[in-house]
This record gives sequence, C-alpha cells and structure tokens, in this order.
Amino acid sequence: MDHIPRRLGFLAIAIAFTLASGTLGFVVIEGYPPFDAFYMTLTTVTTVGYKELHDLSRAGRIFNSFLIFFGVTTIFFAVGLVTQTMVELELHQYFGKRRVRKMIQNLRNHYIVCGFGRVGRGAAEELAAAGAPFVVVDRSEERVARALAAGMTAVRADATRDETLREVGIERARGLIATLSTDADNLFVILSARALNPSLKLSARIAEEEAEQKMRRAGADFVFAPYNLVGHRMAQAMMRPHVAQFIDFTTKNIGLDVGIEQVQVAERSEFASRSLEQLQFRRELGVIVLAIRRADGSMHFNPPADAVIGGGDCLIVMGEPENLRRVERMLMPVPSS
Repeated sequence: MDHIPRRLGFLAIAIAFTLASGTLGFVVIEGYPPFDAFYMTLTTVTTVGYKELHDLSRAGRIFNSFLIFFGVTTIFFAVGLVTQTMVELELHQYFGKRRVRKMIQNLRNHYIVCGFGRVGRGAAEELAAAGAPFVVVDRSEERVARALAAGMTAVRADATRDETLREVGIERARGLIATLSTDADNLFVILSARALNPSLKLSARIAEEEAEQKMRRAGADFVFAPYNLVGHRMAQAMMRPHVAQFIDFTTKNIGLDVGIEQVQVAERSEFASRSLEQLQFRRELGVIVLAIRRADGSMHFNPPADAVIGGGDCLIVMGEPENLRRVERMLMPVPSS
C-alpha cells in the first residue's frame, strides 16, 4: 500500500494545477477579479453549470472550452482514483484480517501478549528473539500497526473480553502475558484466562505493590512490578556493576553470544539417571549447569559433579545458543523402535 500516498499526492497536484490554470486564464484573458476567476473555474470543472459571472469574449469562450474538457476530465479521473483507493483499502483490511485469523487458527502452544505498550513490546521482542509463536492483542490501532510492521501477529481487540481470548486461541495457548495499562484490566484478564484454560501459564504486570497478592489469588503464576525491578537493577549497577554487567550478558546478549536456558529431561531420555560428571556438558559442549529443578519442585543451585539427573528434571544451563540447542536435543526422548 506504499503507492497510495504517491497517488493521492499526484491527484492533489493535478487538481491544484487545473484550478490555478483556470483562475489565471480568466484573470489574464477576461480581466476577472481573482476571486471571480477562481469561482468561475470551480463551477466549470465541477460541472455545476451556473451562468457566467461576466460575459465572455470569443477568446474567453475558446479558453473555457479547453478548461471544460481538461478540467472535467481531471475531476472524473480524481473521483475514479479516490474510489479505487477506497476499494483497495477495504480489500486490504479484509484480506489482512482474514490472513491474521488464519495464522491464529494455526497456532499451537503459543503465547498471548495482552497490551503492546513499553512492557508488552519488550515481552513480544523477547518471544520473537527466542522464535516462540505468539500473538499480540491491543485496543490501539497504532500499536497493532506497529506490531504488524515488526512482523508480529497482532489483532486489534479488547483483551478483557472472553470472546477476544477465544479468538486468539487461548484453549490452545501455552501462556499469557498481561501488560495492560491498569492493574484492574490485568486482573480481569488473568481471571478470564484462568477460567478458560486452567493449565495456562500466566504472567502479569502490576503498577501497585498491593495488587500482587490479588493477582496471585486470581491465578497468576508470575507477577512483576516493572518500576521496582528497574529500581533494584539501578542500585545493583551502582553497587555491583560487574554483577549487573554479567546479567546483561546472559539476558540481553550484550557483547557476548551467551544465554541462559531451561532444558527439560525427557522421561525416556538415554541420559536420564546419569551424573553431570558422566555427561560432561562443560568439557564437551562448553555449557555450564547452573541449577537443577527436580521433578518434585525442589531447586538445587550449583549442583556438584556427582548430581544425577532424572526424567522430568529441568536443567538451568548457560552457554552459546547452538550448544544449548545441542543439549536440548541430547535430552530428548529416545525414538521408539
């Protein structure tokens, strides 16, 4: 649709040129006052058909004949061009919405980002960087357009409505991130999402600390207060700058191609029931195991070399992205024969 501004610009220039030429012609040839000349030109090219303001000479009639031909042609062309543009915009919107709906229908185990403000954009960008499927929901047409321009799947709708959550496939989704402008809206989304999909992972943003317990009682698994987090990070950067830099390295890939990932140990993995020493992640792949979250929910930080991993455990590992993917493939279930 990039051609539409150019088309409308050309149209405006053509109309302005016609009106200016007609006005100048009546002033020069017939000696009309400028306003009368402009009025005469306007009634002529729009085919209104009012009588002549002043009697025209032979030269004036000849000029007016050419003005009628070219002016009316320009106006008819302008009407056709505007109509074509309106039809194109309607079709573009229709097929665009249809394409988005089809993409959403094909999503499985995806994430729903409710709100595309500063926090929502950060969440969406992180999901996009990780290659995770997701859809953005926002009431603002401008924000939805911004998400679409960034190559994201987005819909303009009210995320607090159950119908909207169903349209974006909440029954098939893996998680939902609520980053709407008010705590009340986020609380409403969390309540609706938990009712529509009890197994969904829910994350909510809060502005007031008092809302945290309400969010958790409503069913939110994770609750974040962005202003508090920023304050803590700023203080850490002042007191422990190297720690803050390390966190940036691992979470934002600043300067180093290193990330932290969680890797699930499949029940039928051939590496289940082996120790970290036997697996040699660090020596063979350059991957560090920071922690093990056991299947029973307990967390073990900095596990020793003789720590044995089992099916259902989750390893928190750090390393280069390709090596992390290799670890993930290693711990997948053994194909059945």
